[in-house]
Amino acid sequence: MNIEIREKDDDRAVFVVEGVDDTFINTIRRICLVEIPTLAIEDVNIYKNDAKMFDEVLAHRLGLIPIVTDLDSYVMPSECDCESGCQHCRVSFLLKEKCEEGNDSKIVYSKDLKSDDPAVKPVYDTIPIVRLREGEEVELEAIAELGLGSEHAKWQATTTCGYKYYPKIEIDTEKVNDLEEYVEECPRNVLQIEDDTLVVGNIENCSTCRTCQRLSEKDDNAIVVDFEESKYIFKIETDGSLKPFDVLTIACDILSEKADNIINFVNEEE
Repeated sequence: MNIEIREKDDDRAVFVVEGVDDTFINTIRRICLVEIPTLAIEDVNIYKNDAKMFDEVLAHRLGLIPIVTDLDSYVMPSECDCESGCQHCRVSFLLKEKCEEGNDSKIVYSKDLKSDDPAVKPVYDTIPIVRLREGEEVELEAIAELGLGSEHAKWQATTTCGYKYYPKIEIDTEKVNDLEEYVEECPRNVLQIEDDTLVVGNIENCSTCRTCQRLSEKDDNAIVVDFEESKYIFKIETDGSLKPFDVLTIACDILSEKADNIINFVNEEE
């Protein structure tokens, strides 16, 4: 297996994988989507809500706020020894805001949530939660816990996670006419003209739409668009609760654990 990184930052990664098949790469994708534990608000105790927003809607909005996840300090509630929640499986956020007299309105943001663990907080400070009018007040406690994307989308660490086959374009330059037309018709600007010859620019931008191939029918099928076997472009973006390569590492650990369980089962049966 060969891996080449194209992009990498705190919430996005793009890399090329070569030497694997569809089954393996799709398994990693599915694990990244639904089996990576992240923190999200699950329970909300509302003590006062004068806003025009219903309690249920307010709780729903809180649940969708991405939260920085510390997997070393917290465990899934189902794996915790406590019975009703403790500091090892839950994080508490307090919110108490009021639009003072003389102000037309006040927007309550995610930064106004006060966590009992300084390391666990909303990923972004400027997510609007509710608008309060003059004299209105909201007071609540929100409880976050680990969960999986297979249970609810709020626990899904990735916002984008997918792959595509590595494209391949073959051009018979002796047959190609009207080079400008090919360049103009390519929706991803992959085709370019160099020294009066039609060439492939950044092949990884190609979506294999085959527009150029259909256009080349008038030139005796001078262009053939295909993809390379066992080579893929993998893209992953997260909501900021975990970094992309942390998600990938955990996904590989989960897959390895599942494989070990099968091996152990087979050995026991023998």
